[in-house]
Amino acid sequence: MLSTRPARAVLSYPSISVWGMTTEAVAVEPHDEAPVYPSLSPSRAADFKTCPLLYRFRTIDRLPETPSPDQARGTLVHAVLERLFDLPAADRTADTAAAMVDPEWERMLEEVPDLADLPTPDDFLPSARELLAGYFTVEDPSRLEPAERESLISTVVDDQLLIRGYIDRLDVSPDGALRVVDYKTGGAPREAFEARALFQLKFYALVLWRTRGVVPRVLRLLYLKDAEICDYSPDAEELARFERTLVALWQAIARATEAKDFRPKPSRLCGWCSHQAVCPAYGGTPPPFPAPRAPSAAEQIESPGADE
Repeated sequence: MLSTRPARAVLSYPSISVWGMTTEAVAVEPHDEAPVYPSLSPSRAADFKTCPLLYRFRTIDRLPETPSPDQARGTLVHAVLERLFDLPAADRTADTAAAMVDPEWERMLEEVPDLADLPTPDDFLPSARELLAGYFTVEDPSRLEPAERESLISTVVDDQLLIRGYIDRLDVSPDGALRVVDYKTGGAPREAFEARALFQLKFYALVLWRTRGVVPRVLRLLYLKDAEICDYSPDAEELARFERTLVALWQAIARATEAKDFRPKPSRLCGWCSHQAVCPAYGGTPPPFPAPRAPSAAEQIESPGADE
């Protein structure tokens, strides 16, 4: 998803980049030297699983990508849903959400002027309102008081890898049970693609388990287009296995980076890729592998939304 949230300083996690591989210094006790760990987000982990070369293009080469109208609409809908919960419960109505679409889009255009050049279809804003209407058929926000929204969470696993990401919404019940909620503006996927979506939520569940000692009771995917809910309940054993999977995945990324060997993995998802012109699977030639570089001052602050 395209991020238009203004950069906020996350002083506990200044990030640096070597060969495009993000590393972050984790805050410890005052006066102690902060150790530096490589970091991984669910989006970048999913990139590598989908296609190692895609991971390289996005994370190491940092090739520019033009957001699609669907991505911009998804960001718009997420922004409205985030701000909806700033209102008193009685004001969180479908009409109110629909009325927020135009001003929220104007705010996005101010923050990211390049969005004005995006070829949005005539139904761009009406379709965003339709997605929000779909939300109200599956949840009543007047009965919810989220504990956190668009919250950055992170932890170090296996004493070697920092994992972090942004949760759309975290609900906490009176008995302390956690529910992780993720809004999806596309249609409900088939089983194989649903597993991909749950990978992201398991990522968040692992962080919450390791930082709060509580396994989330529910991981919820809200598919607004089809007005469907997908709930999943993980357990500690499953999350422990998932943790080992993430560490192994990072080790594979590190080996590929050391060898400068990221290979394409053609699939049906290639049709949505922005980098076919430089992909060997489509007759292209990747750019030269970038040399290691020292971090700039701007890279000392983590930018929210980088994993989306």
